[in-house]
Amino acid sequence: MNMIELTGETFDAEVLEADRLVIVDFWATWCTPCRMLTPILEEVAEEHPEFKICKINVDEAQEIAERYGVMSMPILIFFENGEIVDESIGLISKEQLLELLPK
Repeated sequence: MNMIELTGETFDAEVLEADRLVIVDFWATWCTPCRMLTPILEEVAEEHPEFKICKINVDEAQEIAERYGVMSMPILIFFENGEIVDESIGLISKEQLLELLPK
């Protein structure tokens, strides 16, 4: 699996200091659409190693979720050079996710 499991301690180094596009999946174990999105993200992570795909459990890293104003899930936030460049709220298909990625 190419997805990286983030914690509040590893977030800044893995996401904000990364040298490529990072997609962060803000999720929770009790969120059914979040669990449905995981295999899609895993597939994209396998097929597109040029992007860094991470997930962070909002229940375990509430300060990070609050920092980025996460109110509903799942939410994918796209970071480049430490800045938010895009986001997607709700369950999306693999095709929809691929459309959001830079070519």
